[in-house]
Order: sequence, then C-alpha cells, then structure tokens
Amino acid sequence: MILEREAAAGHEQFPSTVVGAMTAVRAGRASVVDFWQRHLERFRATHAPPDGRLNALVQPRHEAAMGEAAALDAGGGGPLAGVMASVKECFAVDGLATTLGIPSRIDCRDAGSGEMVRRLSRAGVVVVGKTNVPQAMFQFDCENPVWGRTLHPDRPDRGPGGSSGGDAALVAARVVPLAVGTDLAGSMRQPAHACGVTSIVPSSSSLGPCGAFDTMPHLTCLRPRAGFFARTVEDLAVVLDAILDRPVGWQRPDVETRPLRVGWWDETGPISPSPAVRRGVREAVARLTLAGLEVAAVSPTLAEEAAWLHLAILSSDGGRSIRDLLDADRPMPGIARSLAIAGLPRLFRPGLAAFANLAGRQLEARALLETGPRSRRGFEVLMARREEIRGRLAAEWRDAAGRVPDAIVCPVFALPALRHGTASSLLLAGVPCCLASLLDFPAGVVPVTLVRADECRGRDDSRDPVLREAARTDEGSEGLPIGVQVIAVDGREATLLTVMRHLDGCLST
Repeated sequence: MILEREAAAGHEQFPSTVVGAMTAVRAGRASVVDFWQRHLERFRATHAPPDGRLNALVQPRHEAAMGEAAALDAGGGGPLAGVMASVKECFAVDGLATTLGIPSRIDCRDAGSGEMVRRLSRAGVVVVGKTNVPQAMFQFDCENPVWGRTLHPDRPDRGPGGSSGGDAALVAARVVPLAVGTDLAGSMRQPAHACGVTSIVPSSSSLGPCGAFDTMPHLTCLRPRAGFFARTVEDLAVVLDAILDRPVGWQRPDVETRPLRVGWWDETGPISPSPAVRRGVREAVARLTLAGLEVAAVSPTLAEEAAWLHLAILSSDGGRSIRDLLDADRPMPGIARSLAIAGLPRLFRPGLAAFANLAGRQLEARALLETGPRSRRGFEVLMARREEIRGRLAAEWRDAAGRVPDAIVCPVFALPALRHGTASSLLLAGVPCCLASLLDFPAGVVPVTLVRADECRGRDDSRDPVLREAARTDEGSEGLPIGVQVIAVDGREATLLTVMRHLDGCLST
C-alpha cells in the first residue's frame, strides 16, 4: 500500500498522528509551522498533477492556515497545537463555500466559522480546508458536479466511501492526522472501513451535529452527528477530551472492576458479508477474548430490523428535503434513481414490489415495501416501533445470568471499498451501521485486516442485480482494508474507546 511504501522510504519526517504532532510541538522538536509545511508537501504529492489525483481537499485555505500556525508558534497554544485538520464541506469555515456538491450553491460563502471550527481553533488545531462530499451528502461515495470525484487513497478504481469520504481519504493518505465528518447512517463509519482508518461518532448528548449543515431538517427525531477520523484510537481519545472540554477517559468509570461484556455478530443483513468482513469480526472477537473481556455471540436479528426501520424513517418524506435542496439542479444519476424510488406513493408500492420479485429483484422489492412517504400517522407508527426496539434490546441480548452487553462488535459494511458508480445500487450494504444511528449509540471503527486473494470470490450466483453487484465488488478487492464496528450499547464513549483500544494496531496503517 502507498502508506507502507512511504514509511519504508523514510518519507515520514514528522509524526503522522495527532499525539505525535502535539507531543513534538510541546517538546520543542518541531514547530506548528513545520507541521503545516509537512501537510502542504503531502497535499501537493497527493493532489497536484501529474501523480496527485486524490481530489479530497477541494477547498484548501493554506495561506490562512499558515498564518494561524505562525500565531500558535508565537505564543498561542491549546492542547492540540501542531495538529492540522480537514473538515467536511458541511461545516462552516470563514471565507469558504458550503456547496454540498450542488452547482447553484457555488457562491454560498460561509459568513464566519461555525461551532466545530471554533472548537478546533480553541484547542490549537489548524483547519487546512474543506473536503469533498457526494452531491447533497446522499450516498456512500464522494463525487459531485462541482468538485468532481475523490479517489480511494490506494485504489483509483474504488471510492473512499461517503458521505465523509474526503476526510477519511486525507487521513489515510497522511495529508492530515485529524479530520472531521458527520454521520447519519454510516457516513463516517463506512469511509473509515473503506480507507483503513479509525473513526468515532459520539452520542448526540456529547457532541451532536456541532453546527453542520443539515440536509434533512424535517428529521428532528434523527440528527446527523459530528465525529472524527484519525490514525489511532489514542488520537481519537485525546481529541475528544480536547473538543468536549471534559475527560472522556479510557476505561469505564464503574465502581466494580468486572470486565466489559461484549456481544458480537458477523452478519450484515440482506447482503451477506464478504469473506474478509466475516473474518475481520471473528479475529477481533478472538483478540478481545485474549484481552480478558467477556465475549459472547448475540443475535443480529434486531439489528436488521432496526436497519429497515431506520431507512423507513430517513425516506419518510419521500425525498422531499433532498429535492428541495437540489432545487433546479439536476441530481446525479444514482441520486436521481434513489430519489425516484423514495418518492413513489405507498399506494403503488405493493404492486411494484410484486413485479420486482417476479423479476428476481428481491432486495428492491423489500426496499419498496419498507421505505417511502409516510403520513403523520404512519410516521408516528415508525416512532413507536423505534421505542419498541429500544425496549426489546435488553431482553433479546440478555445472557443466562441476566446480563446485557456493554458493547457490540460487528461489521461496518457488507463489502470492502466500492467501485465508482455503484453506491446507489449497494445502499443496503450499509445495514450494519443503522442500529447505532437509530438508537443514538456512540460508535466507532477500527481497521483490523486486509482482503486476502482467496476472499475475492465465492458468492452464490443470483438473479438479483444488487447481489450480482456485490459479487463484482468482491472481485479484485485483494489488499483493501476491512474495519470492524464497535457500538457502546451502554451509551458511554469511555466504553467505546476501551473496546476499540484493545483492537487498535490489528492493522498497521
């Protein structure tokens, strides 16, 4: 991989982690401007022609960033001084634009920096610019008509995921040690998995959207959550301490000294997991067991039920919010297809689903029945189902001794990094992310392995076009990273970080 080759060639003159950068500045071994210069070198290497094709940092602010770095060296500070960071395009940065990949928004300049950027600045972080997103932040990819396509940092035929894919790509390519994204249905977790970096999405009560532009304001019951990408779990813990302005800690603050209880499953819903995805979870479980945690398999059935409910809630306005956002702009083909399906009246859906079943499109048929516009009463039914799932969780996961897991380890995504142009077809690969989103659990991703050559084939033949596309995704995926998801069912970031810490370093990046 690119990153290992660079390290072997001795190109890493400055630490590429958050902790490494801040430690070097505190010890006087490097200045903040030194780390700004290192960032600029990496940016040019990955973005400038003829070799730099990453196209992830699409709105750089290098001159302003240099000034901020010099000011920190001259007498500023903050716990994270020395750290360069990117932010997803949905966060306001003074003088830059929030286009969301929509051409008519190209002149929508931010009048000032929003809450997230202000928090970063107070902590001594220098924001180097904004990153690319899919149009309207609506898919697991990173392409739009304004800024073009972002590539996977190691495989130009694949994408970095989405909608926070630009930030994950920058951390993976060592352009920045820290990046900020948002997550509503896996928008940070899937890119972390695809690019082989760590990520964390705190609960809404800890951080919330932190001023990010909301593309679905009608969904007051489900909110996007801000979070962070970094190279190590230690980096994430340090950043949370600084940004939340309170110690999150590494260990659960229980009075009792019992080991954490961790449940796990390796299923991924209607699209079965790629072999490397299943292996990654099982290797993570083995590592946690060796570390002394109480680990036991639990049923994934409730998680898949939660995923369909989450998708139903997200589509309950029939895609109206996204269409309003696009206004007169033409949606990209994959987004247009998703919006067309989302907007189909419920009256027509049973008949269309029956036809889809006859044509061998079983997953599309299920999606037609589960999603789409809801009346006020229909939406209230969805909310009641969410509370029912929340109430059933403890009962269905309780062990023989009556104990409920503190955390869950499971897949992030059914597949490795997607080929360009396939995200709209493979939306259901993201089912594993929906439980934490629906119930607002803190969640994170740790890279654990790479796809092996013998894991690129093996899916059963199918008439279903979604499953055929999944098989094509597996083909040629050797060497791509695989992450596992950790969900803190007890709602504590400390629990999440403790479990993630035991898995950190499984895959050296």
